[in-house]
Amino acid sequence: MKHLTLLALALTLIATICLGAKSPYQAVLTHSRIRGRPHGPNVCAMHNIQGTDKKYFTNCKQWYQRKICGKPAVISYECCPGYEKMPGEKGCPAALPLVDIYNTLGVAGASTTQMYTDRANLKEEIDGPGSVTFFAPSNTAWSALPHEILDALVSNVNIELLNALHYHMVDRRLTSEDLKHGSSFTSMYQDFDVHIHHYPNGIVTVNCARLIKTDQHATNGIVHVVDRVITAISNNVHSFIDTDDDLETLRTALAAAGMTTMLESEGQYTLFAPTNEAFEKIPPDTLNRILGDPCGAASSGDSLGTVLEVGCDGDHMTLNGKAIITKTDQLGTNGVIHYINELLIPDSAKTLLELMEGSTVTKAQQMFVDTGLGPLLSGSEALTLLAPQDDAFKGSMTMDGEMKKLMNNHLLKTQLSSKSLYHGQELDTLGGLKLRVFVYRNNLCIENACIAAHDKMGRFASMLTVDKVLTPPTGTIMDVLKADDRFSLLTGALQTAGMTELMNQQKLLTVFAPTNDAFNTIPRPELNRLLQNSQGLSRLLRFHMGDGMLVSGGVTSHTRMQPLLGERLEMGMRNYTVYVNRVPVVEADLMATNGVVHAVNYFTAPIHNDITNIKAYVSAPSHDDITSIKEYQGV
Repeated sequence: MKHLTLLALALTLIATICLGAKSPYQAVLTHSRIRGRPHGPNVCAMHNIQGTDKKYFTNCKQWYQRKICGKPAVISYECCPGYEKMPGEKGCPAALPLVDIYNTLGVAGASTTQMYTDRANLKEEIDGPGSVTFFAPSNTAWSALPHEILDALVSNVNIELLNALHYHMVDRRLTSEDLKHGSSFTSMYQDFDVHIHHYPNGIVTVNCARLIKTDQHATNGIVHVVDRVITAISNNVHSFIDTDDDLETLRTALAAAGMTTMLESEGQYTLFAPTNEAFEKIPPDTLNRILGDPCGAASSGDSLGTVLEVGCDGDHMTLNGKAIITKTDQLGTNGVIHYINELLIPDSAKTLLELMEGSTVTKAQQMFVDTGLGPLLSGSEALTLLAPQDDAFKGSMTMDGEMKKLMNNHLLKTQLSSKSLYHGQELDTLGGLKLRVFVYRNNLCIENACIAAHDKMGRFASMLTVDKVLTPPTGTIMDVLKADDRFSLLTGALQTAGMTELMNQQKLLTVFAPTNDAFNTIPRPELNRLLQNSQGLSRLLRFHMGDGMLVSGGVTSHTRMQPLLGERLEMGMRNYTVYVNRVPVVEADLMATNGVVHAVNYFTAPIHNDITNIKAYVSAPSHDDITSIKEYQGV
């Protein structure tokens, strides 16, 4: 019972850390509080990016990774919002004394904002009666302002500076819980709104400025410190595009696509706006093809569900892993614009050759081009390309007739997605073969090659990335063994055991095929007797054959298979090597029309008690000092 209670407490703690709060911000704050709890009451754990003054409440992911935006971060502990230390006491036991907003600005680390309220004669407004929320720029935020903007503000304190400060104020108290995602609040400057957004990592912004110190309560309101000076928003997203010469080509493209009205309407849009330079990087033929294709042009406009991965690398915002964003956070009344210097072309507008560019299949791309298939991959034929990853190509590849035929067999005659594939399905290739589909718990495979990445669905064709170069079957299991000198002893043993027909039948088998090296681990006298014993050979070899088709991609850390004789074959995967009954497979996935062969240099040790040693196979007297095949083989 005690152990169950401790387990319940542990599970409750985990749920509290990672799931228990109301919003992403509250979840992160709660996590920071729990991580800081060993240091005393009201202590929060903070992630500080090394070499900067940037601090963040820590979330579950960052706590273990110790990185933010790819940069190393260290943990520090400080008082949670609204609390302070007491001499001689642990943690932060004391709530900060409530003072008016003017004095709270100084306590919260926004002394520059406090100074500017003095200059703009705003002090009386924020230290008297009333209830105000002040989004106060930090000292660093003011120093980061361009000099020309700061000079314009401080040279006209009664109008420009006063208006700027009023835009940071709302005439009621708004705690962090009141700042809901997507909400807007009327500021004290000409009724212009400020806009609130939440992000999954717990960050909350007001007009793209991050709240870095929240809920600094005052007698007449509340202060939230932000990391930049925010500016009034009066124009919609399209107005930015319409007035910026650097977006002239985009402006023309949006008009041609009929999207101008959309960007003028109400909504919450994030626009990654390609500059004129971005359009100039695209070959004219490619650009004309996309814009001249009704489906392609539409997909370029709304991306048809394409997922964009927005991230960061140090101080740089990234898009799909690339640092192509040149200007950020141009905020409009209905969204935000980030300028990019590279045109985003969605997969749904690309040809097969374009889908392969800039991905993990560049070697395959070159192979297809060298084969003379480039024009086909740039065309409009409905196809599915099975593209091996770069690390699937081992050594040098000679572009001969066989290689050209192989590359043709990586092209299917129709456009498919991996979601439409099913076990036992046969797929026709341009090379005239039929490829089989195998569905496993952990993988989806076409012959020996398994799906290694998300599908890329192009304008006319699709690309399925696979982990290996296809090796389509060219004969039965017996044909595969006869064609490989490593299996000469096994081939003879199968013939002696009368199992040739079994190796040629249509029923699918998985054969863990002992090489000549495996046979030669048996002492010569015993081996000679075994090779003359048809019944003993049949029993031994059937234990090495599994019922069904299992390629290496279908093996997990613990996979079982029923052998033709015996209790079970136990397989696992360690360091990219398949093991069967603890024996490593030296070469996997020799594909046959009626199964697959995996080469082993040792006999797999029988597990069931009715087969205990090699002498059982050759009807020799048993000896206590030899109890298993492994003792013969020295493994």
